[in-house]
Amino acid sequence: MNLIRLAAAVSAAFLLAACGHHEQTAAATPTAAAAPAAAANASPATLKLFQQTCHNCHAVPGTGAPQAGDAQAWAPRLAQGRDTLLDHTINGYKGMPPMGTCTQCTEQDFVALIEYMSGAQLK
Repeated sequence: MNLIRLAAAVSAAFLLAACGHHEQTAAATPTAAAAPAAAANASPATLKLFQQTCHNCHAVPGTGAPQAGDAQAWAPRLAQGRDTLLDHTINGYKGMPPMGTCTQCTEQDFVALIEYMSGAQLK
């Protein structure tokens, strides 16, 4: 009976440890060095919108979203043009929900956010 209690206690300890708060590794945490090149030109309002609405997908690897500052991931999207990018942003596309998570954003906000994340000006 004591062996069963010991096994249960060890199992519970592992379960609780697995459910605990994990620190992000340096590789998974976006840094200033990884910030998009357009960050220097981004307004404080755009940076705030990015942190509030885009960050959870566009700054977290493995979400399927092109990461902010990843020129290679953004290149084929930028090649589709401004109108297509805005259409996908406003109406949703694949895993991107309509309006992202920024229901209060204007078209100009979306242009600024896309330019910030891609590091390029929309044409």
